Amino acid sequence: MHKTRVGIGWDGPFFYETLKLFFSHLFSSHGRMDTINNHQFILQLIMEEDQDVPGLIQKLIRSSPRGLTISDISKKINKNRNITAKYLDILKAEGKVDARQVGSARVYWLSQRVPLSAFLCFTKNMIVIVDMDLNVVQANNQYLTMAGLLKEEIIGMNILEETLPVISIPETIDIIRSVKKDQVITDVRYVGDGAEYYYKMEVIPTLFDEENKGLTIVLEDITEQKQHDNNIEFLARSAIDLVDLPPDADIYEYVSERVIELLPGNLRFIVESYDPVSKKMLLKTVQGCGFREDIRSLLGYDVVGLHFPIEESFSAAPFHETPLTIRAMREMHFRPFFEDEEVSLYDFCARMIPEEDCNKILLRCNLAKIYLTGLVWQDRLYGIVGIFLGKDESLRNKQVIESLLRQASIAIARRQTEEKLLCSKRRIHEYLTVVPVPAMCIDNSNRILQINPVFTKEYGYTNDECGNFEEWIQKAVIDPECQKVVNTIIMPDSGNNVIIKPDVVPLQCLDQTEKTVRIKTVQLSDGMRTLFWEPA
Repeated sequence: MHKTRVGIGWDGPFFYETLKLFFSHLFSSHGRMDTINNHQFILQLIMEEDQDVPGLIQKLIRSSPRGLTISDISKKINKNRNITAKYLDILKAEGKVDARQVGSARVYWLSQRVPLSAFLCFTKNMIVIVDMDLNVVQANNQYLTMAGLLKEEIIGMNILEETLPVISIPETIDIIRSVKKDQVITDVRYVGDGAEYYYKMEVIPTLFDEENKGLTIVLEDITEQKQHDNNIEFLARSAIDLVDLPPDADIYEYVSERVIELLPGNLRFIVESYDPVSKKMLLKTVQGCGFREDIRSLLGYDVVGLHFPIEESFSAAPFHETPLTIRAMREMHFRPFFEDEEVSLYDFCARMIPEEDCNKILLRCNLAKIYLTGLVWQDRLYGIVGIFLGKDESLRNKQVIESLLRQASIAIARRQTEEKLLCSKRRIHEYLTVVPVPAMCIDNSNRILQINPVFTKEYGYTNDECGNFEEWIQKAVIDPECQKVVNTIIMPDSGNNVIIKPDVVPLQCLDQTEKTVRIKTVQLSDGMRTLFWEPA
């Protein structure tokens, strides 16, 4: 039990004279009696003594089975009546003493029940008990520790008037005041010390005795579980978004917006895209409160849109970086905040920004360290994300950010593959349109992608009449043996080389006439094949 310094409660003439005789004898040999002139000085010498008041009260009541009044107890322990009453209220709230009204006096005796405080200490949850006026009558150590209060301080506080953590926020107050007969269970969100916390709150109607009622508030910390659920939901949503992004949407901008959601507080980060043709990084975005403006004011120009020859800088000595080495998130320190500087901001900028200006940016923007992650899928680099922090700042949601960047890397890789395929199809379309012989293009699943105008003119078939090659060939080549020959001719070559397989088969035109054709197959590097159907 916390020991509180309190004053002496006796101030009668007999007590004063006794103290005066005691100090007269004590100081007479030192000539100090002239300093003992008043009652206040004597009391100040004594009131500094710490005493276990609740324990002393329980000891007195235990030796008095019939009970004691507040006046009896205050006289026996030499304490002020108001102080005594305060401690008795605490002991009663804890279930350690009981009380009943006898005439005009209130008599206290040792409780025969198991005290409530004995139960409150056996739970990891925080518990606060209030009366119907929402005054605190009890709180366990778990809540006291979180609130940074002593039990003597919190007892009697009104949660409407005080700013107690969790239970005094408006949302929580509304829930507590709504409870009448049935208990309520709900989740509440609390922001403290710049961080989010989540609690499962139970508000239980409580009967103190026959006349007095109150509420028991139980708070279970579910922050870790809630954050896990939120992270799973966030990643699921971002995965769907990345799949559904329109072809003209900027994935790098999407990554920037999602990282903002995961970086509360004074965020500062950059996103760069990589151009494999020029082998340079393009600075796409600089995010943070005043971050971009501070850099602009120091340099005299906007850094967004700058190209950095990252290939020349990081691939060469002494770094020898590859896409695989920068794939995982890496923490790097900067001087003068840290001595173990691996790469300076000057080096990180591929030495495109003067070193003196880089040092000014570090100090102005408090850039002590960077969490660097490559947007990498397999062995290909698509960009870089750098998150800057101060020396004493820590990165939250690290694993979620890494997962998001992996999702984005896959999405960028898929988009670039689709763009290459589309470009390849466009080139094939342009080629087939101008080639002077009947031709068609099929993909690696034997789907007919295109028939050129010469093929339509010669044999009558258009793209509308042709879909899957195997189904079409059954209509166009009647003889089963000839069908086998054709299927053998168009089979992909395992070597993925450009090959020509000529052979002659009868082809039935759309108008039911038959023509003999020579088939030539050209296999392309991406799995597609071009078939030329020349009249024999």
